[in-house]
Amino acid sequence: MNAPVLTPGTLSDGLVEAAREAMRLPAGSRIVAAMSGGVDSTVTAALLARAGYDVVGVTLQLYDHGAAIQKKGACCAGQDIHDARTAAQGLGIPHYVLDYESRFRDQVMEDFADAYLRGETPIPCVRCNQTVKFRDLLDVARDLGAEAMATGHYVRREVGAGGPQLHRAADAARDQSYFLFATTAEQLGYLRFPLGGLPKPAVRAAAAELGLAVADKPDSQDICFVPEGRYTTVIDRLRPQGALAGDIVHLDGRVLGRHEGVTRYTIGQRRGLNVAVGDPLFVVRIDADSRQVVVGPREALLTSALILKETNWLGDAASLEAACAAQRPVLARVRSTREPAPGRLALIDGQPGVAFDNPEEGVAPGQACALYAPEDPSRVLGGGFIASAVRANL
Repeated sequence: MNAPVLTPGTLSDGLVEAAREAMRLPAGSRIVAAMSGGVDSTVTAALLARAGYDVVGVTLQLYDHGAAIQKKGACCAGQDIHDARTAAQGLGIPHYVLDYESRFRDQVMEDFADAYLRGETPIPCVRCNQTVKFRDLLDVARDLGAEAMATGHYVRREVGAGGPQLHRAADAARDQSYFLFATTAEQLGYLRFPLGGLPKPAVRAAAAELGLAVADKPDSQDICFVPEGRYTTVIDRLRPQGALAGDIVHLDGRVLGRHEGVTRYTIGQRRGLNVAVGDPLFVVRIDADSRQVVVGPREALLTSALILKETNWLGDAASLEAACAAQRPVLARVRSTREPAPGRLALIDGQPGVAFDNPEEGVAPGQACALYAPEDPSRVLGGGFIASAVRANL
Protein backbone atom coordinates (compact mmCIF):
# COMPACT_ATOMS: atom_id res chain seq x y z
CA MET A 1 0.00 0.00 0.00
CA ASN A 2 1.37 3.43 -0.94
CA ALA A 3 1.50 6.03 1.80
CA PRO A 4 -0.97 8.89 1.32
CA VAL A 5 0.27 12.33 0.38
CA LEU A 6 -0.06 14.58 3.43
CA THR A 7 0.30 18.31 2.95
CA PRO A 8 2.84 19.44 5.54
CA GLY A 9 2.01 22.28 7.88
CA THR A 10 4.19 24.35 10.15
CA LEU A 11 3.19 22.45 13.30
CA SER A 12 3.55 18.92 11.94
CA ASP A 13 6.85 19.77 10.25
CA GLY A 14 8.23 20.95 13.57
CA LEU A 15 7.04 17.82 15.33
CA VAL A 16 8.58 15.62 12.64
CA GLU A 17 11.94 17.27 13.29
CA ALA A 18 11.46 16.81 17.03
CA ALA A 19 10.73 13.12 16.42
CA ARG A 20 13.93 12.74 14.38
CA GLU A 21 15.90 14.29 17.22
CA ALA A 22 14.30 11.96 19.76
CA MET A 23 14.97 8.88 17.63
CA ARG A 24 18.69 9.54 16.91
CA LEU A 25 18.54 7.00 14.10
CA PRO A 26 19.04 7.48 10.35
CA ALA A 27 16.06 7.69 8.02
CA GLY A 28 15.10 4.30 6.65
CA SER A 29 15.70 2.52 9.95
CA ARG A 30 13.00 0.03 10.82
CA ILE A 31 11.02 1.12 13.87
CA VAL A 32 8.24 -0.80 15.61
CA ALA A 33 5.59 1.65 16.82
CA ALA A 34 3.44 0.38 19.70
CA MET A 35 -0.06 1.48 18.66
CA SER A 36 -2.78 1.36 21.33
CA GLY A 37 -5.36 3.10 19.15
CA GLY A 38 -5.16 6.38 21.05
CA VAL A 39 -4.07 9.77 19.80
CA ASP A 40 -0.56 9.67 21.30
CA SER A 41 0.57 6.37 19.81
CA THR A 42 -1.11 7.18 16.48
CA VAL A 43 0.66 10.54 16.22
CA THR A 44 3.92 8.79 17.12
CA ALA A 45 3.52 6.37 14.22
CA ALA A 46 2.48 9.17 11.86
CA LEU A 47 5.44 11.40 12.74
CA LEU A 48 7.92 8.55 12.32
CA ALA A 49 6.43 7.61 8.95
CA ARG A 50 6.66 11.26 7.84
CA ALA A 51 10.26 11.37 9.08
CA GLY A 52 11.21 8.63 6.63
CA TYR A 53 11.46 5.63 8.95
CA ASP A 54 10.35 2.12 8.00
CA VAL A 55 7.51 1.95 10.53
CA VAL A 56 5.74 -1.25 11.57
CA GLY A 57 2.70 -0.83 13.81
CA VAL A 58 1.99 -3.41 16.51
CA THR A 59 -1.10 -3.52 18.73
CA LEU A 60 -1.67 -5.85 21.66
CA GLN A 61 -5.00 -7.50 22.34
CA LEU A 62 -4.94 -7.61 26.12
CA TYR A 63 -8.41 -8.92 26.93
CA ASP A 64 -11.57 -10.23 25.33
CA HIS A 65 -12.94 -8.07 22.54
CA GLY A 66 -16.55 -8.64 23.54
CA ALA A 67 -16.07 -7.34 27.06
CA ALA A 68 -13.49 -4.71 26.27
CA ILE A 69 -15.30 -3.06 23.41
CA GLN A 70 -17.98 -1.92 25.84
CA LYS A 71 -15.49 0.10 27.89
CA LYS A 72 -14.77 3.44 26.25
CA GLY A 73 -11.39 5.00 26.82
CA ALA A 74 -9.68 1.67 27.55
CA CYS A 75 -6.25 0.78 26.23
CA CYS A 76 -6.17 -2.01 23.66
CA ALA A 77 -9.89 -2.72 23.83
CA GLY A 78 -11.84 -3.84 20.76
CA GLN A 79 -12.58 -0.35 19.46
CA ASP A 80 -9.00 0.72 20.09
CA ILE A 81 -7.65 -2.18 18.05
CA HIS A 82 -9.96 -1.16 15.22
CA ASP A 83 -8.76 2.45 15.48
CA ALA A 84 -5.10 1.37 15.42
CA ARG A 85 -5.66 -0.83 12.37
CA THR A 86 -7.51 1.93 10.55
CA ALA A 87 -4.78 4.47 11.37
CA ALA A 88 -2.06 2.13 10.11
CA GLN A 89 -3.93 1.62 6.84
CA GLY A 90 -4.26 5.37 6.44
CA LEU A 91 -0.54 5.85 7.06
CA GLY A 92 0.36 3.07 4.64
CA ILE A 93 2.33 1.05 7.19
CA PRO A 94 2.08 -2.66 8.02
CA HIS A 95 0.18 -3.47 11.18
CA TYR A 96 0.01 -6.55 13.39
CA VAL A 97 -2.31 -7.43 16.26
CA LEU A 98 -0.79 -9.80 18.82
CA ASP A 99 -3.00 -11.86 21.15
CA TYR A 100 -1.44 -11.25 24.57
CA GLU A 101 -4.62 -11.93 26.51
CA SER A 102 -3.23 -14.88 28.50
CA ARG A 103 0.05 -13.08 29.25
CA PHE A 104 -1.80 -9.97 30.37
CA ARG A 105 -4.06 -11.99 32.65
CA ASP A 106 -1.14 -13.92 34.19
CA GLN A 107 1.32 -11.05 34.57
CA VAL A 108 -0.96 -8.09 35.26
CA MET A 109 -4.51 -9.02 36.27
CA GLU A 110 -3.64 -11.97 38.53
CA ASP A 111 -0.84 -9.95 40.13
CA PHE A 112 -3.27 -7.06 40.67
CA ALA A 113 -5.75 -9.30 42.50
CA ASP A 114 -3.05 -11.03 44.58
CA ALA A 115 -1.63 -7.68 45.70
CA TYR A 116 -5.01 -6.51 47.01
CA LEU A 117 -5.42 -9.85 48.75
CA ARG A 118 -2.12 -9.16 50.58
CA GLY A 119 -3.42 -5.80 51.74
CA GLU A 120 -1.35 -3.85 49.21
CA THR A 121 -2.37 -1.13 46.77
CA PRO A 122 -1.04 -2.30 43.38
CA ILE A 123 -0.25 -0.20 40.35
CA PRO A 124 -0.98 -2.41 37.31
CA CYS A 125 0.14 0.16 34.71
CA VAL A 126 3.70 -0.22 35.99
CA ARG A 127 3.45 -4.01 35.90
CA CYS A 128 2.07 -3.90 32.34
CA ASN A 129 4.93 -1.69 31.13
CA GLN A 130 7.42 -3.83 33.04
CA THR A 131 6.32 -7.16 31.57
CA VAL A 132 3.95 -7.28 28.61
CA LYS A 133 5.02 -4.07 26.86
CA PHE A 134 8.70 -3.49 27.64
CA ARG A 135 9.77 -7.12 27.86
CA ASP A 136 7.57 -9.31 25.67
CA LEU A 137 6.79 -6.71 23.00
CA LEU A 138 10.44 -5.66 22.80
CA ASP A 139 11.33 -9.24 21.92
CA VAL A 140 8.80 -9.11 19.09
CA ALA A 141 10.25 -5.83 17.83
CA ARG A 142 13.71 -7.37 17.69
CA ASP A 143 12.33 -10.42 15.88
CA LEU A 144 10.88 -8.05 13.28
CA GLY A 145 14.35 -6.64 12.68
CA ALA A 146 13.61 -3.23 14.19
CA GLU A 147 16.43 -1.02 15.37
CA ALA A 148 14.18 0.53 18.03
CA MET A 149 10.67 0.47 19.45
CA ALA A 150 8.80 3.75 19.82
CA THR A 151 5.86 4.44 22.12
CA GLY A 152 3.59 7.41 22.79
CA HIS A 153 4.62 7.72 26.44
CA TYR A 154 5.33 11.18 27.79
CA VAL A 155 8.90 10.73 29.01
CA ARG A 156 12.24 11.76 27.53
CA ARG A 157 15.24 9.64 26.66
CA GLU A 158 18.47 11.59 26.88
CA VAL A 159 21.97 10.30 26.15
CA GLY A 160 24.48 11.18 28.86
CA ALA A 161 28.13 10.38 29.41
CA GLY A 162 27.25 6.95 30.76
CA GLY A 163 24.61 6.11 28.14
CA PRO A 164 20.85 6.61 27.78
CA GLN A 165 19.01 8.26 30.66
CA LEU A 166 15.30 8.46 31.46
CA HIS A 167 13.88 11.94 32.12
CA ARG A 168 10.54 13.45 32.97
CA ALA A 169 8.44 14.79 30.10
CA ALA A 170 8.65 18.44 29.10
CA ASP A 171 4.89 18.71 29.72
CA ALA A 172 4.71 18.22 33.49
CA ALA A 173 0.95 17.69 33.36
CA ARG A 174 1.44 14.66 31.09
CA ASP A 175 4.64 13.22 32.59
CA GLN A 176 4.51 9.40 32.88
CA SER A 177 7.95 8.78 34.36
CA TYR A 178 6.46 7.49 37.64
CA PHE A 179 4.89 4.59 35.72
CA LEU A 180 8.13 3.81 33.88
CA PHE A 181 10.60 3.64 36.79
CA ALA A 182 11.07 -0.10 36.13
CA THR A 183 12.43 0.47 32.62
CA THR A 184 15.87 -1.15 32.64
CA ALA A 185 19.06 0.31 31.19
CA GLU A 186 19.03 -2.37 28.50
CA GLN A 187 15.45 -1.57 27.52
CA LEU A 188 16.20 2.14 27.52
CA GLY A 189 18.92 1.54 24.96
CA TYR A 190 16.27 0.21 22.56
CA LEU A 191 13.22 2.34 23.38
CA ARG A 192 12.35 5.76 21.98
CA PHE A 193 9.75 8.29 23.15
CA PRO A 194 9.18 10.85 20.36
CA LEU A 195 6.46 12.78 22.26
CA GLY A 196 8.45 13.31 25.47
CA GLY A 197 9.54 16.83 24.60
CA LEU A 198 6.14 17.97 23.34
CA PRO A 199 3.08 19.51 25.02
CA LYS A 200 -0.12 17.47 24.68
CA PRO A 201 -2.09 20.29 22.98
CA ALA A 202 0.50 20.36 20.18
CA VAL A 203 0.16 16.60 19.72
CA ARG A 204 -3.62 16.85 19.38
CA ALA A 205 -3.29 19.81 17.01
CA ALA A 206 -0.83 17.85 14.88
CA ALA A 207 -3.24 14.90 14.79
CA ALA A 208 -5.94 17.21 13.44
CA GLU A 209 -3.55 18.80 10.95
CA LEU A 210 -2.53 15.37 9.68
CA GLY A 211 -6.16 14.34 9.33
CA LEU A 212 -5.98 11.51 11.85
CA ALA A 213 -9.40 10.21 12.83
CA VAL A 214 -8.37 9.90 16.50
CA ALA A 215 -7.51 13.60 16.87
CA ASP A 216 -10.48 14.19 19.19
CA LYS A 217 -10.51 10.75 20.83
CA PRO A 218 -10.60 11.00 24.65
CA ASP A 219 -7.56 9.87 26.63
CA SER A 220 -7.66 6.53 28.43
CA GLN A 221 -9.11 6.77 31.92
CA ASP A 222 -8.65 4.59 35.01
CA ILE A 223 -7.27 1.06 34.82
CA CYS A 224 -7.94 -0.42 31.39
CA PHE A 225 -9.37 -3.77 32.56
CA VAL A 226 -11.48 -2.37 35.41
CA PRO A 227 -15.09 -1.69 34.35
CA GLU A 228 -16.30 1.79 35.30
CA GLY A 229 -13.51 2.17 37.84
CA ARG A 230 -14.89 -0.56 40.16
CA TYR A 231 -11.75 -2.58 40.82
CA THR A 232 -13.54 -4.81 43.34
CA THR A 233 -15.54 -6.31 40.47
CA VAL A 234 -12.32 -7.76 39.02
CA ILE A 235 -10.94 -8.87 42.39
CA ASP A 236 -14.17 -10.56 43.46
CA ARG A 237 -14.14 -12.58 40.26
CA LEU A 238 -10.45 -13.56 40.46
CA ARG A 239 -10.05 -13.81 44.25
CA PRO A 240 -13.49 -14.15 45.91
CA GLN A 241 -11.83 -14.84 49.28
CA GLY A 242 -10.92 -11.16 49.38
CA ALA A 243 -14.54 -10.43 50.30
CA LEU A 244 -14.31 -12.29 53.63
CA ALA A 245 -15.49 -10.10 56.50
CA GLY A 246 -13.27 -8.93 59.34
CA ASP A 247 -12.81 -6.28 62.02
CA ILE A 248 -12.11 -2.58 61.71
CA VAL A 249 -9.71 -1.93 64.58
CA HIS A 250 -8.40 1.33 66.04
CA LEU A 251 -4.65 1.71 66.60
CA ASP A 252 -5.34 1.60 70.33
CA GLY A 253 -6.86 -1.89 69.98
CA ARG A 254 -10.56 -1.06 70.08
CA VAL A 255 -12.79 -2.96 67.66
CA LEU A 256 -14.92 -0.27 66.00
CA GLY A 257 -16.90 -2.29 63.50
CA ARG A 258 -16.88 -4.84 60.69
CA HIS A 259 -15.87 -4.71 57.05
CA GLU A 260 -16.77 -6.78 53.99
CA GLY A 261 -13.26 -7.63 52.82
CA VAL A 262 -9.76 -6.14 53.04
CA THR A 263 -9.70 -5.67 49.26
CA ARG A 264 -12.20 -2.82 49.70
CA TYR A 265 -9.64 -0.61 51.48
CA THR A 266 -6.44 1.28 50.73
CA ILE A 267 -3.98 3.15 52.94
CA GLY A 268 -5.10 6.72 53.55
CA GLN A 269 -8.78 5.99 52.85
CA ARG A 270 -11.24 8.02 54.88
CA ARG A 271 -14.61 7.58 53.19
CA GLY A 272 -16.70 4.44 53.47
CA LEU A 273 -15.37 3.25 56.85
CA ASN A 274 -18.80 3.50 58.52
CA VAL A 275 -17.25 3.91 61.95
CA ALA A 276 -16.93 7.01 64.11
CA VAL A 277 -15.11 8.02 67.29
CA GLY A 278 -15.63 11.78 67.08
CA ASP A 279 -12.43 12.59 65.16
CA PRO A 280 -11.71 11.78 61.48
CA LEU A 281 -10.29 8.29 60.97
CA PHE A 282 -8.09 6.98 58.16
CA VAL A 283 -6.94 3.53 57.11
CA VAL A 284 -3.35 3.34 58.37
CA ARG A 285 -2.62 -0.37 57.96
CA ILE A 286 -4.19 -3.48 56.43
CA ASP A 287 -3.43 -6.81 58.09
CA ALA A 288 -4.57 -9.29 55.46
CA ASP A 289 -3.64 -12.39 57.46
CA SER A 290 -5.95 -11.47 60.34
CA ARG A 291 -8.39 -9.67 58.01
CA GLN A 292 -8.09 -6.50 60.07
CA VAL A 293 -8.39 -2.97 58.72
CA VAL A 294 -6.53 -0.73 61.17
CA VAL A 295 -7.61 2.91 61.43
CA GLY A 296 -6.29 5.94 63.25
CA PRO A 297 -5.83 9.72 63.12
CA ARG A 298 -4.28 11.44 60.11
CA GLU A 299 -0.90 11.87 61.80
CA ALA A 300 -0.63 8.07 61.96
CA LEU A 301 -0.22 8.10 58.18
CA LEU A 302 3.11 9.93 58.42
CA THR A 303 6.08 7.84 57.28
CA SER A 304 9.75 8.52 58.02
CA ALA A 305 11.18 5.82 55.73
CA LEU A 306 10.21 3.00 53.39
CA ILE A 307 11.69 -0.28 52.22
CA LEU A 308 11.76 -1.18 48.53
CA LYS A 309 11.38 -4.46 46.67
CA GLU A 310 11.71 -5.40 42.98
CA THR A 311 14.04 -2.48 42.46
CA ASN A 312 15.50 -1.01 39.28
CA TRP A 313 18.53 1.27 39.11
CA LEU A 314 19.32 3.79 36.35
CA GLY A 315 21.77 5.98 38.27
CA ASP A 316 25.52 6.43 37.86
CA ALA A 317 26.48 4.38 40.93
CA ALA A 318 27.43 0.75 40.33
CA SER A 319 24.15 -0.45 41.85
CA LEU A 320 21.25 0.64 44.00
CA GLU A 321 22.87 -1.11 46.97
CA ALA A 322 26.04 0.93 46.43
CA ALA A 323 23.99 4.12 46.26
CA CYS A 324 22.23 3.10 49.50
CA ALA A 325 25.56 2.46 51.21
CA ALA A 326 26.69 5.95 50.17
CA GLN A 327 23.35 7.40 51.35
CA ARG A 328 22.86 9.14 48.03
CA PRO A 329 20.42 12.07 48.17
CA VAL A 330 17.28 11.48 46.09
CA LEU A 331 13.84 12.84 45.40
CA ALA A 332 11.28 10.08 46.05
CA ARG A 333 7.83 10.06 44.50
CA VAL A 334 5.44 7.71 46.29
CA ARG A 335 2.27 8.47 44.30
CA SER A 336 1.73 9.58 40.71
CA THR A 337 -0.22 12.64 41.86
CA ARG A 338 2.41 13.78 44.38
CA GLU A 339 5.61 15.71 43.76
CA PRO A 340 8.89 13.98 44.70
CA ALA A 341 10.04 14.53 48.29
CA PRO A 342 13.68 14.90 49.38
CA GLY A 343 15.41 12.08 51.21
CA ARG A 344 18.36 9.72 51.10
CA LEU A 345 18.83 6.18 49.94
CA ALA A 346 19.68 3.88 52.83
CA LEU A 347 19.89 0.24 53.82
CA ILE A 348 16.98 -0.37 56.22
CA ASP A 349 17.01 -3.76 57.94
CA GLY A 350 19.47 -4.81 55.25
CA GLN A 351 17.10 -3.84 52.41
CA PRO A 352 17.30 -0.87 50.02
CA GLY A 353 15.05 1.97 51.08
CA VAL A 354 14.50 5.70 51.39
CA ALA A 355 14.75 7.82 54.55
CA PHE A 356 12.76 11.04 54.09
CA ASP A 357 14.02 14.44 55.20
CA ASN A 358 10.46 15.19 56.32
CA PRO A 359 7.73 12.60 56.95
CA GLU A 360 5.59 11.62 53.96
CA GLU A 361 1.89 10.90 54.32
CA GLY A 362 -0.03 7.84 53.17
CA VAL A 363 2.80 5.64 51.89
CA ALA A 364 1.10 2.42 50.78
CA PRO A 365 2.77 -0.98 50.30
CA GLY A 366 2.41 -2.12 46.70
CA GLN A 367 2.62 1.37 45.24
CA ALA A 368 5.66 2.48 43.25
CA CYS A 369 8.41 4.73 44.56
CA ALA A 370 10.14 6.48 41.67
CA LEU A 371 13.51 8.06 42.38
CA TYR A 372 14.84 11.29 40.84
CA ALA A 373 18.19 13.09 41.05
CA PRO A 374 18.17 16.27 43.20
CA GLU A 375 20.95 17.77 41.06
CA ASP A 376 18.77 17.21 37.96
CA PRO A 377 15.16 16.74 39.12
CA SER A 378 14.00 15.60 35.69
CA ARG A 379 16.30 12.56 35.68
CA VAL A 380 14.84 9.23 36.79
CA LEU A 381 17.23 7.12 38.87
CA GLY A 382 14.96 4.09 38.98
CA GLY A 383 12.94 3.00 41.98
CA GLY A 384 11.00 0.03 43.29
CA PHE A 385 7.72 -1.15 44.71
CA ILE A 386 7.05 -0.20 48.32
CA ALA A 387 7.43 -3.28 50.53
CA SER A 388 6.74 -1.58 53.86
CA ALA A 389 6.76 1.78 55.58
CA VAL A 390 8.33 2.98 58.82
CA ARG A 391 5.94 5.14 60.81
CA ALA A 392 7.21 8.50 61.96
CA ASN A 393 7.73 8.92 65.70
CA LEU A 394 5.93 12.16 66.44
